[in-house]
Amino acid sequence: MFNDLSSLNNYLSTRRSCRPRDMVAPGPSDEQVENIVTTALRTPDHGKLAPWRVIQVEKSQRAQLAAELTKAYRIEKPGAGRLELESLETMAHQAPTLLVVMSSPVASTKIPLWEQELSCGSFCMNLLHAIHAQGFVGGWITGWPTYNDDIRNLFGKAPERIAGFIFAGTAVTELEERPRPELAGILSKWKHPAGM
Repeated sequence: MFNDLSSLNNYLSTRRSCRPRDMVAPGPSDEQVENIVTTALRTPDHGKLAPWRVIQVEKSQRAQLAAELTKAYRIEKPGAGRLELESLETMAHQAPTLLVVMSSPVASTKIPLWEQELSCGSFCMNLLHAIHAQGFVGGWITGWPTYNDDIRNLFGKAPERIAGFIFAGTAVTELEERPRPELAGILSKWKHPAGM
């Protein structure tokens, strides 16, 4: 895909996420998903701990996932309205491919938890890059299901946490650019507090 440094720079400077609701088939094949995850393994990982896991939810399992989301939501919010429940149903069925990324910290190590969580976030970003490099679009979603223990328990157990739901597929429309922060507000040169 990248014949030169200019092509790679163009890809990195124009990459953007796609809303899962705007994704249709085709999505990555099982072989492409394996390639995507293998590529993402090149994430910075202090201590070589691999403090993350990926679970693929097949299309045939989406109705079951939707039922579990609804069940857990009703337990936490008994007065949930129709629109809230419909949004969970929609989320479970979006996009051809769904990967659930688990933050899986390793307790028996000197590597701080924060560094392991940063590595997991980097792994998610690498998944998105790998999805796009395969010619698909991707989106990383969090929201209520990410923080619910019953949903977490569908994929793992404490102290694991859901880092996010990564969706992949083909965009139904061309992706539009969104506003980005001004560089001057992000990049600066260090000045010693004492003025030295």
